[in-house]
Amino acid sequence: MNDKPKPPLRAVALRYTPGEDEAPRLAAKGTGHVAEKIVELARRHGVTIRQDRNLVQVLSRLDLEQEVPPHVYRAVAEILAFVYRLSLEKGGPPAPR
Repeated sequence: MNDKPKPPLRAVALRYTPGEDEAPRLAAKGTGHVAEKIVELARRHGVTIRQDRNLVQVLSRLDLEQEVPPHVYRAVAEILAFVYRLSLEKGGPPAPR
């Protein structure tokens, strides 16, 4: 039997405004109840959620409003591309240029 307790949920939220931000910024982060609220708000507002424990671990070390560091650009770019593709499939606006 595995009675090891499940680790608490961790979540981060990014924001990126083309023309305003040079890179995505950390908009929210939290563990446990705060993480659950982040996920709940994202779902309520139709924000795509992508699970990536390793990336959450890296991003949760950032301060709020801090830009994503260059060493995780590729991982974040893949997520943004995923989100934009989903948006297009659902009839949403095309990705900003």
